[in-house]
Amino acid sequence: MANGISNAVKNAELVKRAAFTLGLLAVYRIGVFVMVPGVDRERMAEYMQSAQTGFLGMFNMFSGGAIEQLSIFALGIMPYISASIIIQLLTVVVPSLERLNKEGEQGRKKINQYTRYGTVGLSLVQGYFIATYLESLSSGTAAGAGVVVDPGLGFRLLAVLTLTTGTCFLMWLGEQITDRGIGNGISLIIYAGIVAALPDALVQTWQLSETNGGSLTNITLILIMAIVFGVIAVICFFERAQRRIPVQYAKRVVGRKLYGGQNTFLPLKVNTAGVIPPIFASSILMFPITLTNVLPNASWVVEMNNMLIPGKLLYNVIYVALNIFFCYFYTAVTFNPVDVADNLKRSGGFIPGIRAGKKSAEYIDRVLTRITFGGAVYISAVCVLPTFLQQWYAVPFYFGGTSLLIVVGVALDTVQQIQSHLITQQYEGYADKGKRVRGRAGARG
Repeated sequence: MANGISNAVKNAELVKRAAFTLGLLAVYRIGVFVMVPGVDRERMAEYMQSAQTGFLGMFNMFSGGAIEQLSIFALGIMPYISASIIIQLLTVVVPSLERLNKEGEQGRKKINQYTRYGTVGLSLVQGYFIATYLESLSSGTAAGAGVVVDPGLGFRLLAVLTLTTGTCFLMWLGEQITDRGIGNGISLIIYAGIVAALPDALVQTWQLSETNGGSLTNITLILIMAIVFGVIAVICFFERAQRRIPVQYAKRVVGRKLYGGQNTFLPLKVNTAGVIPPIFASSILMFPITLTNVLPNASWVVEMNNMLIPGKLLYNVIYVALNIFFCYFYTAVTFNPVDVADNLKRSGGFIPGIRAGKKSAEYIDRVLTRITFGGAVYISAVCVLPTFLQQWYAVPFYFGGTSLLIVVGVALDTVQQIQSHLITQQYEGYADKGKRVRGRAGARG
């Protein structure tokens, strides 16, 4: 590990990319404290303290505290994620989008452009809902009364423009990190928001310990630490777990040389979808709070919000179902067994005991379906189990399973990309050295 860190520090290109990534994440964290004009921060903070257990609390977590601050990044990156879900679902249904997806890099660029347009549209709608919701708080007698200093059409237009601009800026930051930095930019923005809240969670947990006169005994505190480290260990194990399908390559003679004949394997990750399913599922489950802003007096909306409170049974059931669905859906979008089988056939490879072509694709699809179910169960358990433990043992567990899954998953993915970058640089170094080696004809000349 020390050797890997030393190699990373010595790599100028990698250091430049890492510095660029950290710089943009710092810009994001600074922007969280830039407020929307016309909002009283203290009043909003008081209201958020009373709403930490509901959807606003979860939305605040994914936005890195931007909702509590009512900053220009209050919408966070969720409109972009919602637009990505819609576009990917349409890619399966709409033939023209499906053709674009198969056209390679140019097609994906076009789909990304549609996603950006969808992000702007969703940001405008959600920004308007937030503005009207804040005005409704100001007109009441609740804890959030007086949040908006000067309600009216001017405030709504300014809030919508500010929030939409903030989301578009975050989307641009994420794309810049992905292209010129290290790791997936969108995931790292969510990661940075969650990590920023971890020190506060640690302090709150320590203040509740009996050492500081709190209600938590030392045994309970040790139990919390054991749960956290246990969840992290499980995440690390499953994120690196693979199902290796053996592959053999047929021998062939080219000239006077024999090629092929080696044995290798096709690695299939147990969790191909990564941290995308819980992010997508959480994004969808935040939709009821939007309906509250649209139909504040509708009884069925209020009842639905009361039933879908994070931690309740119905919420957990729907959350698990959405996680399983998005595990399969995202795996199907990113991994095509037919293409893999065709590539194996063209390169002379085959799975022992399985006929090349269609049969190989069916076999790969069958294996992938089985291990994806295991990955979906693992993701659902990690996201929901800490909630059950909190309810059963009445432990104030600030480290949610979803948060830990995203933090550890994104960290592992970033480390893997750093390792891949180092390996690529080594191969490029060998290639550059090879340019200086002359052949026999050049040596005679």
